[in-house]
Amino acid sequence: MKKPTTLSNKTILFFALLLSFGGLLAQTLNKPTPIKNQNFSGPGSAWTSACPSASFNEYFVNFTWSATPGVDSDNQFILELSDNNGGFTSPVTLATITDKNNTTDFNIEFVLPTDTRGTNYKLRVRSTSPALVSPETIGYNMFYIEYKNSVRITENGSGTIGDGTVSICDGNTAVLAVDNVPDKDTYQYIWRKSSTVLSETSSSLTVSEAGMYTVEIDYGPVCSGSAGTLSNMITVQTGAALGVTINTPSKTSYCIGETAAALEATINDADLEYTWFKDGTIVQAKTAGAFNYTIDTNDINFNGNYTVKIEGDDICNETSPALTISKTGEFSITETNDLDLVLLPSETKTIGITTTAVTPTYQWFRNDTLIAGENSVNLTVSEDGEYYVQVTQGGACSSIENSEKTKIVSPASIEIVATYSSAYAECDNSTIILDVTEINAVATDGTKTDVTADLKSNLNYQWKKDGTNISGATSSSISLTDPTENGNYSLEAMLDSFSATSSTIPVTLKSSETVSISSTNLVACNSTDLITISTNYNLIGETFEWIKDGVTINTTDVAIETNEVGVYQLVISKIGCPITSNEITLTPLDDSLITLDTSEDLVFPEGVSRTVTASGGTAYEWVDANNIILSTTSSISLTEEGTYTLKAYIDTCLIIKQVTVTYKDTFKIPNVITVNGDGINDLWLIPNTYSNKPEINVTIYNEQGIEVLNVNDYQNNWPESTTAFPSQNMIFYYKIKNGGDILKQGTITVIK
Repeated sequence: MKKPTTLSNKTILFFALLLSFGGLLAQTLNKPTPIKNQNFSGPGSAWTSACPSASFNEYFVNFTWSATPGVDSDNQFILELSDNNGGFTSPVTLATITDKNNTTDFNIEFVLPTDTRGTNYKLRVRSTSPALVSPETIGYNMFYIEYKNSVRITENGSGTIGDGTVSICDGNTAVLAVDNVPDKDTYQYIWRKSSTVLSETSSSLTVSEAGMYTVEIDYGPVCSGSAGTLSNMITVQTGAALGVTINTPSKTSYCIGETAAALEATINDADLEYTWFKDGTIVQAKTAGAFNYTIDTNDINFNGNYTVKIEGDDICNETSPALTISKTGEFSITETNDLDLVLLPSETKTIGITTTAVTPTYQWFRNDTLIAGENSVNLTVSEDGEYYVQVTQGGACSSIENSEKTKIVSPASIEIVATYSSAYAECDNSTIILDVTEINAVATDGTKTDVTADLKSNLNYQWKKDGTNISGATSSSISLTDPTENGNYSLEAMLDSFSATSSTIPVTLKSSETVSISSTNLVACNSTDLITISTNYNLIGETFEWIKDGVTINTTDVAIETNEVGVYQLVISKIGCPITSNEITLTPLDDSLITLDTSEDLVFPEGVSRTVTASGGTAYEWVDANNIILSTTSSISLTEEGTYTLKAYIDTCLIIKQVTVTYKDTFKIPNVITVNGDGINDLWLIPNTYSNKPEINVTIYNEQGIEVLNVNDYQNNWPESTTAFPSQNMIFYYKIKNGGDILKQGTITVIK
């Protein structure tokens, strides 16, 4: 049996220093723990899921961390929420704590975002100085209940429930759809046929089977019930169609007031219920046996598409194909001029119409008064007023229609409105077009009439910048493409004795120049190593500011040096507009950036080797316990017991990792030792699996059940030389435990 190795004083001192160094780095963040609402004074329990809404969104967790070695004065504790799959690639910040750097046990209050919907959200706490991350919590059901009223479903989402029955004839299908939920397609739904949950999760369901259908918004297994979104019930019936249609009457076109033949359904059954529609609107309510419907031609709008729906016991509810009834003598009138026209002094206007009337006659009116002798399709006018023409159609059905009114104005003045022709914001646009958008004729009483269509192409224009005429800018629009053209614009419009000037239109276009910044490093190692952030842009004589996390930090230096983490940008003021650079993000040094492909505690049999490979760095150095360099690559081959240190560099940043090698024991736990002082088998030696482990407890009892040893981190050092054994072949009992779990137990016979 191999005897324990005796360590030299120097080696013991080295390990003591190493353990001390490790203790300085042993900051620990514990995972956050849900607790009851701290704003409720009464009893309560910790939350196990979250169903926030506009009326309640208040949750708490408890967080603890180790006080040694402490955190920096500028540290922040940040409570973060994962995505709905438990991932922290882009975590959401729920709370930032800045006043608990001397408090190791405190509660954090938070609210959940309104887009939180999922069954596996996790929480963690991150500190910024030092940069550490706590373990993650388990996954929780979290659903923000944005809509919490009853859902309504109707056929095709029409919004009309009726008697809540939908019929499907001859093996066809129908669509049930949600119609009252805002942004309905952003939710998932639970559809049921009776009590059976269906696979469809969208806002609509195609059905082909009879049954009773409902739906509710899927807020997860916990929150769905409390949201109260269960819908109305739709009963779907199936059956064979009877094939109802409407008998075609002898005439399908009538004059207004002409007696019309009754429409009749092809299925005449006094026990069935009939509903008549015109253009989808009920004109005769559901009535038993009402298989006839008489059209009222005295209603000027009697023409349209007529259908009939039949319903009854043991039949498939169905609606007939449409039958079109038209109006005899119906004709159209189309104006050949704009309906708002300007009449300038000594000017005339010609207005007119076209019509589909048969053998029409015309009569013109001004201000609702007949103009004697004006019976042509066109009219020449020389005074203002409202004009229309009355068209009379001859033939079998004589009918009269009036055209729309044309408003002719003789203005006292004109008004012109010019503005941006598309979306514009100061310093956002690099180009913009200014254009006339409205021209109004203003009467003596101040009444305005929009005459843009009539006058826009007839006016004479002159654009001005800062009050000065722009040479050659004499059209109704002007295109601006360069920041040197920035200024205040207006437009003067002229026609005969009329002149008008628009309001001022300010224009500030951004520069097309770009600016970029770069840094000597992206990782802030410590408080002494500075990172330089600089730009390719010549800042001499420019007005600029360096920005960190949205706050100005420097307005004088062409480059900055810093070791503070954050997001940096450079903003240059150019012709009144900012030019913003790209972002540079400096992150804190994170030990997890360097990873090993094995555990940091290696156990393998003596005589073999193991290769350990690091990744994530730009340079590496492996040293042994005596600080002798063993490798300057990412890998090292280890064959002997001991502690090995990796110095990994990320650019100029240093991260230290340690690997401990222990030989794997090839012996079992002994049940006999001989304490005769010959140096052989004098101690109870157990395998490394159980010895030198702080989490492993070793307890030894004598024959009377009295503890003689109870230690964690057993050092293979029992019995001590001073331990007395009064008799031969004494029996002891041992237990080896990890927490409450017994790993091994048995007896030890001590022979003197």
